[in-house]
Amino acid sequence: MKNQSNNSKILSNLLYFKLLPVLAMSGLLDLKPITAAREINAAVVNVSGRQRMLSQRTALFALRLVCTQDVVEQEKLRQELLAAINLMEKSHNGLINGDAEMKLPGNPSPTVEAMYFDLPLNLDKQVRNYITQARLLGEIDKSELTQDNFHLQYILNASATDLIKALDAVVSQYQQESDRQQLAIDLHLAELYQQSCEATEKAQAQSQKLEQALTDLRSYQTQLVQTEKMSSLGQLVAGVAHEINNPVNFIYGNLSHASEYVQNLLELLQLYQESNSKPSHKIQEKIEDIELDFLIEDMPKLLSSMKIGAERICQIVLSLKNFSRIDQSQMQVVNIHEGIDSTLLILQHRLKVRNGLSEIQVVKEYGDLPLVECYAGEINQVFMNLISNAIDAIEEVTDRPGQITICTELLPSDEIVVRIADNADGINRKIKARLFDPFFTTKPVGKGTGLGLSISYQIVAEKHHGKITCNSQPGQGTEFLIQLPVQQTRKSTAQLSTAFAAS
Repeated sequence: MKNQSNNSKILSNLLYFKLLPVLAMSGLLDLKPITAAREINAAVVNVSGRQRMLSQRTALFALRLVCTQDVVEQEKLRQELLAAINLMEKSHNGLINGDAEMKLPGNPSPTVEAMYFDLPLNLDKQVRNYITQARLLGEIDKSELTQDNFHLQYILNASATDLIKALDAVVSQYQQESDRQQLAIDLHLAELYQQSCEATEKAQAQSQKLEQALTDLRSYQTQLVQTEKMSSLGQLVAGVAHEINNPVNFIYGNLSHASEYVQNLLELLQLYQESNSKPSHKIQEKIEDIELDFLIEDMPKLLSSMKIGAERICQIVLSLKNFSRIDQSQMQVVNIHEGIDSTLLILQHRLKVRNGLSEIQVVKEYGDLPLVECYAGEINQVFMNLISNAIDAIEEVTDRPGQITICTELLPSDEIVVRIADNADGINRKIKARLFDPFFTTKPVGKGTGLGLSISYQIVAEKHHGKITCNSQPGQGTEFLIQLPVQQTRKSTAQLSTAFAAS
């Protein structure tokens, strides 16, 4: 496990350093400063344009203020006039000195600054004079609100001639500077994007190789751990089976003698009864107390039941020993049917009625198979994975009784085939295409690792030079076919000859 951790760290570090150029480029492409610059440019252009609108609005309020005779309306117009002129003053100061609330940076360009403070425009002076005249108009007595009022005439003339021209000039200058800055940003972005694409393309190629290597390593390590688990489980099961086998054999071996002894004692008891037709009162009480007639009738049945139970335990122990054949150093010549039967016996508890589901029927159609050379424990592991998956699929079906059919056959090619089929809902094409991928599972988190079929494929195809395939259609159940050569040594020799001839 220590080597596994070290290998993962090495690959992770390699992946990080290969992706470092892309990470650095991502830093250059930070959009926050660019977005902020765009927002500032938009705010400056918008506020400068608002100044023009406010000057016209102020002139309109001033004219309406003079023309109306309604006292209430006059007061309302005074407030609107002062509000407009205050906003105009705030915007003007923000454009020159900055205003965080309006996202104005201040510090205008030399060209704009000259337009504000130098002739011929001297816009700062024009704006402040305009604001002063508007405030004076808004504060004078209503008796002075006449159309020839000096403040009104100033406002109307300025808003129609010099002030409006100066404001238009500044708005145009702000827009031009914003366009130039935006163009520079776009060019810079395009250059960085091109550099980023080139670096990303190179890094992605490297990362894909490293990711594949990491996936392969994880798969190998997980399969190694799984194999070690199965090996440890096999050794544990074999040890337990051995320990159980000794006392069970002792019990089973003595049951026949016990039956014989009991039968002899019962016959002797019968002779005593025949020779002593009038037993003593004490013996008669004991006979009635122990229900002698029932005891004589039930004792052989009891011993027969004990014998059947002992035979069942012996069968289970034998199945455990067969299933735990995990010898990685050499192959064994085994009876495939024994491996299937021992697997079914271990899974017997899952085939019975439970949770309201009917018992799963197992139909066995065994052909006449020779002994097969294989790693018996690993082949049993394949049977365990496939039959367990079939049970899982059947448990999701509630509208019909579940059934698993297991067929075996010897092929003319000196290979055997084992078919394990269920009558569940089947598998769709997309899932079937990924069945043997490592870590792929359709089961909920915690119920499946996605390694059962992947390991089964490795055992059958790589270790035994066989084939494992899946036939399934939605609604028509699923069938797995396991094809194994009868003799591995002959298969390996034939493969070497073919490879030599091809070279």
